[in-house]
Formats: sequence, structure tokens, C-alpha cells
Amino acid sequence: MAKVKPRVKLPKKADKGEIITIKTLISHPMESGQRKDKSGNVIPRQIINNFKCTFNGQEVFSCDMDPAISANPYIEFTAKVEESGTFAFAWKDDDGSVYTKEQKISVK
Repeated sequence: MAKVKPRVKLPKKADKGEIITIKTLISHPMESGQRKDKSGNVIPRQIINNFKCTFNGQEVFSCDMDPAISANPYIEFTAKVEESGTFAFAWKDDDGSVYTKEQKISVK
């Protein structure tokens, strides 16, 4: 299986009250559970089914994803920042895995 790699892009600095754009991409195979390997065994289902972003512990954005989502899901959203802090991102997988990433922002 390919290595799962979450990536996040947001500004390192912003003005107080500014609305910033946050872009996320997670390299993930999104296996449907319906294919078989070379030996004829079913490849277990592995799909990102939930994404959540928090800022300083407060939820900013979340979404549930259905099995039709593509491999390497890309999510873009905006957030208004009033103070410096840390954005925390979490992608949940059907197999119970949770992939996380954090990024700080400085607000002046």
C-alpha cells in the first residue's frame, strides 16, 4: 500500500479578522473493498470517511465523505482568524486509522 501523507497549505501570518484560505490534500489509495489482489484475496476497504479541522481546540470545519470520493481527496475552505494559534487537521479512515497534521499561524 502507498504511504498516506497529509498536506496542508495556509498562510504563516495573517491580520486580525482576516479570512484565510486553507487547502488540504491527503495522499491516500481509497481502496473500495471490492477489488482482489493477485492471489484472489479481497483487498480490505480503506476509505477516508471524515475530515475535521480545529483552531485552538475549536472546530472550524468538518465533513463526512462517502465511498465515491476520489483517491487523494482535496479539501479547500476558508476561516476567519482573530488570534495566533494552531490549526489541527484529522482525517479518519474506515480501518480506524486517523491521520493528523498541525500548522501554526501568527496573527498581528
